[in-house]
Amino acid sequence: MNETPQTTVSRGQIAWRLLFTLLYVAIFCLLKFLILITTLFQFVYLLIALKHSEPVRLFANKVISYAYRVWRYITLNASQRPFPFAGFPEELEPPEQEVIFE
Repeated sequence: MNETPQTTVSRGQIAWRLLFTLLYVAIFCLLKFLILITTLFQFVYLLIALKHSEPVRLFANKVISYAYRVWRYITLNASQRPFPFAGFPEELEPPEQEVIFE
């Protein structure tokens, strides 16, 4: 069995982590709204121009990468606090060159 060493944490450290987690839950709610607005804008733009907006697509990809980092922190899968307490994360993966509608 693979056992990991247990570290001792104080209730104060847990309370601080909980406060930061609540802050990031609020940030995540804002990110969800931002992703929704960006997606709706992209589809309206696509319907009008018959092509996607590359700047909006790149922005959305960065926001999604940030939301992923926030979610990892909230769920105790990451120790480092995300932005604004650390640098803004890099994209996890680049967007596809061409999106195909099937």
